[in-house]
Amino acid sequence: MKNKKLLAALLLCLSASVFAQDYPAVKQLAQRRVPWLADKLVLKSIPAENGKDVFEITTPGKEVRIMASSPSAAAAGLNWYLKYYCHRSMSHMGDNLAPVSPLPSIKEKVHINTSYDYRYALNYCTISYTMSFYSWKDWEHELDWMSLNGVNVMLATMGTEAVWQHTLERLGYSSDEARKFVAGPGFTAWWLMGNLEGWGGPVTQQMIDQQTTLEKQVLARMQGLGIAPVMQGFYGMIPVSLKEKMKIRVVEQGKWAGGFQRPDFLVPGDSAFTKIAGIYYEEMKKLYGSNIRFFAGDPFHEGGISKGVDVTAAARTIQQTMLQHFPGSTWVLQGWQANPSGALLAGLDKSKVLVQELFGENTANWETRKGYEGTAFIWCSVTNFGEKSGLYGKLQRFADETWRAAHSPYAARFKGIGIMPEGIHNNPVIYDLMLELAWRPEKTDIKEWIKSYVRYRYGSDNAQLQAAWQGLIATAYSSFPQYQEGPNESVFCARPTLEDKPVSSWGTRKRNYDTRQFAEAVAEFMKAAPKMKDNATYEIDAIDFQRQVTANQGEEAFAGMVAAYKEKDLPAFKQTSNAFLALIKQQDLLLSGSRHFRLDTWITAAQNMGQTPAEKALLVKNAKTQITYWGPDNPETDLHDYANKEWGGLMRNFYLPRWKMYITYLTAQLEGKPATAPDFFQWEKQWTMQP
Repeated sequence: MKNKKLLAALLLCLSASVFAQDYPAVKQLAQRRVPWLADKLVLKSIPAENGKDVFEITTPGKEVRIMASSPSAAAAGLNWYLKYYCHRSMSHMGDNLAPVSPLPSIKEKVHINTSYDYRYALNYCTISYTMSFYSWKDWEHELDWMSLNGVNVMLATMGTEAVWQHTLERLGYSSDEARKFVAGPGFTAWWLMGNLEGWGGPVTQQMIDQQTTLEKQVLARMQGLGIAPVMQGFYGMIPVSLKEKMKIRVVEQGKWAGGFQRPDFLVPGDSAFTKIAGIYYEEMKKLYGSNIRFFAGDPFHEGGISKGVDVTAAARTIQQTMLQHFPGSTWVLQGWQANPSGALLAGLDKSKVLVQELFGENTANWETRKGYEGTAFIWCSVTNFGEKSGLYGKLQRFADETWRAAHSPYAARFKGIGIMPEGIHNNPVIYDLMLELAWRPEKTDIKEWIKSYVRYRYGSDNAQLQAAWQGLIATAYSSFPQYQEGPNESVFCARPTLEDKPVSSWGTRKRNYDTRQFAEAVAEFMKAAPKMKDNATYEIDAIDFQRQVTANQGEEAFAGMVAAYKEKDLPAFKQTSNAFLALIKQQDLLLSGSRHFRLDTWITAAQNMGQTPAEKALLVKNAKTQITYWGPDNPETDLHDYANKEWGGLMRNFYLPRWKMYITYLTAQLEGKPATAPDFFQWEKQWTMQP
């Protein structure tokens, strides 16, 4: 009898051991983030359903058992249990992962499956606006979040610098010449999209090697977590200097965004195209292996010139060259503005193409273009441009449009849901919802869904928080019909003027919601403070919500200041301008209370990436330039303040003195004294070069 009991115990242990061997990277994720749960977690592989991912959750005995069809599905199952049973979650804006004891039990097996092939993440711009100076620790958190949210395809173009350097060296460039083509880390996104070259550089060899090492770490972790990388393909972008070294046929691409020289486009079909593309892909394989299934790269992005090019034939050659070196790979194209054109798609094997409906919060190109002329597509939102501060997200539209696409005549081509923010360190509710929609076949009512979000965001079902969030989704997070590119901007961050202009070229300061109703919702949120002490996610959101209230008040103060100036009422102007400046100081004090809203967090990350004083100085200049005048060296640049931020430190050291200069100038005018208008561009450039 004793032997039988011993045998049974051994078999039980063996069984648990076998289960635990499935998806070891997900198990390690649990050990990193929720060690209080990891020891009880059992992961087991099961078949997919109709070729699509599935997970099941049960709690036999004291175990939490997740059976899933892939590592990505297993992590999504773990997150489902954390969110909906433990009321715990991760985010870019604070984690709520405190231990839960005892672990919640589940009465009936939870069975969740997806109808989609892809849960996609990241825009080229995210890698610059959010991740320019990421360390491996930062990437670990990022990838754990991605995995828990079920992401199974992610843009991962870090480390492309070395691919290009090695390619150009094989074409006769010196190491220094090759590095001059590469943009600095604050601007690599626009280099890879063919908008500029070299800006923010020249980078050092150590910086290139550092990114290569980091990319290898990221790719190894992604593989374990079941996240396929989207790498940078060769689509004809070459340095403008290459035509001086080789006899090649190019189409010059002109200027981008107020003065940046674009790289040239090497015409596919030219014998040099086959040679250069071959070298590029060989170097890609040497560095990062041959197990790459997705490539990105968009010819003629944002106004690129295709005149004189047979676009259909060129696209066919680009894809065929890609498939020759990476058989079976998929070309991922951005559905942005008029791209990809019908002529481009006409030349492709569409079974090896995936189009991103990039700007779903405002467009429905998937519908007007009849499923991109019969091409597989995923529905995505940008939501945030330039990683600007601001609460914004058309939550109900996200839910409605993805459901509508799934029940449209083009449903067979609708392959997934994705997040493509230009910056992701903001509005965590958006990214949670978007990626969860892939696991929700029913039409989602945001008023109901948000109740669960509140519980797992703060670990509390507090009635005041619930009421506040109903107010937030009726205002800042409402699905108003107006076209809008990103969050409402703050006048505090504007290059000073009396005109009612947006802060950035394509932004808006208009509030498409009732600001008084919004302030009431925030006031309701703040009432919960006594019960939310030491609750990190509550404290972070409290700062962010109050920041938005103050920014909204800034519009009223600005209007008063403008009116006083136009009426030539000097006492009123002094009073209103002082009130306006006081609000900027108040905003700075509020935001300085959290690392999530401070300039020094961004600057320190840039400094830490550098290994020498010269590198640190270059990286800090990248960091400061990106969030201020951006570039190029042109006072009329379209991009100034495009990536404006309401950050503690930036408010008092950049925006406040800039507004003070202008108000001093206007005051002198009203007093009848001689005054010279400030040269903001030169002052901004000087600020970026200060230590």
